[in-house]
Amino acid sequence: MTQEKKLREYFLGWQCRLRQHAVRKEDGRPSAGMQATLFLADKAYGPVNTGLVKKDAEEITAEFMHIVRKTHDPNQRQQSAIKLLSSVYYQYPKEFEACVTATFGMDSELAQRLVEYGSCKLYFEQYNQKFELHCAVVDLDDADEAYLTTYWHNRMFNPVLPAKIRVFKFEPDWETSIATPPVTR
Repeated sequence: MTQEKKLREYFLGWQCRLRQHAVRKEDGRPSAGMQATLFLADKAYGPVNTGLVKKDAEEITAEFMHIVRKTHDPNQRQQSAIKLLSSVYYQYPKEFEACVTATFGMDSELAQRLVEYGSCKLYFEQYNQKFELHCAVVDLDDADEAYLTTYWHNRMFNPVLPAKIRVFKFEPDWETSIATPPVTR
């Protein structure tokens, strides 16, 4: 197995473990390792909450939409989301795309800068593990499945999320990204 593949699989497994713990023990609140510090031209922004997207997300996106639309009570939405996500959702890291997503306001200056630059660095850190991901930035169309999954996932936890947002996909270059300590298995 190549070092790039080891790093990718380790990062996704780490993210899934953090997220599984968050929904099982922390009422879904994002932990530090789920939030990235974003660097553009050596200027830091953040923390930026990130999400993971399943490879075949259409069915789960429909479930997220159903949870949001069945009640206006934010507490019921959150409890339904936690119940869904805490079962086996994060159990299999290989079911997720090898990228992360994040949401931004339509008028976000940072979002505009991301479009202009087209790439950035994301730093993740929790416990004794750190990742520096060198990423291409993709501004997703609102019909893209990764956009829809990210939007509806976030709506389950954020009742004031605007109807129109920007969702970006951050696609790591696993060859230039690094983990500290390094991935050895």
